[in-house]
Amino acid sequence: MSEVRQRSKKFIYRTKIKWDKAKKGFLSSSGKPDIETATPPEFRGHAGIWTPEDFFVAAVNSCIMTTFLYYAERESIEFVSYESEAEGILERVENQLMFSLITVRPRIVIALSDQKEKVEKLMKSSERGCLISHSIKSKVEVIVEITIRK
Repeated sequence: MSEVRQRSKKFIYRTKIKWDKAKKGFLSSSGKPDIETATPPEFRGHAGIWTPEDFFVAAVNSCIMTTFLYYAERESIEFVSYESEAEGILERVENQLMFSLITVRPRIVIALSDQKEKVEKLMKSSERGCLISHSIKSKVEVIVEITIRK
């Protein structure tokens, strides 16, 4: 299976952030809804608001999914559902805080048992092809669960 072919070698993504008050702000990007963001409670911030740490783990999780969706469409693989949880471990490494490990646990339901092996291969390709995963220093581990709808 070949990897993603790029039409352009350079893409530019822009965001803005505007401080609001008390370790909170609003993140924006043209044409998208604003997102409130804050320092996490672990660092004397706010509960119940998306944090940079949440976004970091979510970026890996959503990249694995969207990469899988690309490969599944390209290979005409039909699946019933895709759901995934991701967990990031933030710890002190070499005297600095960093995410040492992000574990992504996709759960994919397929209708045809003969597609299980193909879906497993697509997930391996998705893990390798996720541009977010290979753009960061953190170790990324994908543990997939595939079930067949009965």
